[in-house]
Amino acid sequence: MNNPKPVTFKGKRLGIVALIATQFLIGVIHVIFGFWLFSVEIFYPSVTLIYDVYTVIFGVLVLVFAVFIWRNKRIGWIGTIGVSIFVIVADSLTVVDLPSIPGIPKGAAFFEIAYSVIIVLYLSQGSIRRVLSG
Repeated sequence: MNNPKPVTFKGKRLGIVALIATQFLIGVIHVIFGFWLFSVEIFYPSVTLIYDVYTVIFGVLVLVFAVFIWRNKRIGWIGTIGVSIFVIVADSLTVVDLPSIPGIPKGAAFFEIAYSVIIVLYLSQGSIRRVLSG
């Protein structure tokens, strides 16, 4: 019995297309929000400068690694897994009130953890790893 070929868009599996679209959206939102936080920081200095920097860097990394995944580069897979695991750890520490990046909102941490776990599980599938082995 032949395995049916996965549905594709421009030669990419729909799961990868959905991942790239979602990662792009998340990256853009974090970059814009991070720079907005910087602008607020100018007028209302606080200790969340670390979170502002973290937010911008996270957004940029998500965007860069999304491009590498789109181009079927292994570094995109490695980077996305790495960033996702970092988010899981940092947000989990925040949720249980242990030292983490100051300013991470607990409410957002639950959603970020869930999303990051989904990303790690999706990218850990053998068929996806084979596609991104280039």
